[in-house]
Amino acid sequence: MKVMASLIPRPGLRVLITAGANGIGLTMAQAFHEAGARVHVCDIDTQALAALPAGIGRSVADVSQEGDVDRLFREAAALGGLDVVINNAGIAGPTAGIEEIDDEAWTRTIDVNLNGQYRVAHRAVALLRESQGVLINLSSVAGRLGLAYRTPYVASKWAIVGLTKSLASELGTEGVRVNAILPGIVRGPRIERVIADRAAKRGLSYAEMEQEYLSRVSMRRMVEPTDIAAMALFLCAPGGANISGQALSVCANVEAL
Repeated sequence: MKVMASLIPRPGLRVLITAGANGIGLTMAQAFHEAGARVHVCDIDTQALAALPAGIGRSVADVSQEGDVDRLFREAAALGGLDVVINNAGIAGPTAGIEEIDDEAWTRTIDVNLNGQYRVAHRAVALLRESQGVLINLSSVAGRLGLAYRTPYVASKWAIVGLTKSLASELGTEGVRVNAILPGIVRGPRIERVIADRAAKRGLSYAEMEQEYLSRVSMRRMVEPTDIAAMALFLCAPGGANISGQALSVCANVEAL
């Protein structure tokens, strides 16, 4: 296969993406759909699900709920198997000091961000073995750096890297590849909310807080949702066939948080 052809996923891939109706998840769903994949997504946002392009399957599901994940896989069975599973669902969690965080906020963050990825992987592995497929877990640059006042989120994202590396070792002999993508500061409504919350915590203006964030990025810029989608596509293309067990930052080199 020529190098340029190896950069494009083969048509007809059967792809499941959690939290695929908004943000990065939506951008990935659209990218795989445009590349000729058969795509099924879940989300808790029913309006966003209804607005998805025709041809993308959809389920209402909260990955923190075991019953929802079971139903998601029953509905995604319409694909006839799975070649790619992208564990994208996640929440920002509280912005607070460790003494101010309550058990409910901590548990909710871990249950969505980490336990949700476990629940999806637990059910997906048998299907990925059949196809010698690809599992992609969305972590964050917070999965390699510490971040004050965001302890539950950061803890969950570090754990996702450990989950990824362990599953890559466990499943590699069966032809299943497992990687984590670590997005940096991704342009969009979610990072705007995070910056606003942290600015309020620090007593800064939004512009000051944004500038502080970008001052810690070598390239002094945010990344785009399409940058994350491009990495996901490459990991599922022939050219990515020997990439497994990696935590791949797409972040313009975030030096600190």
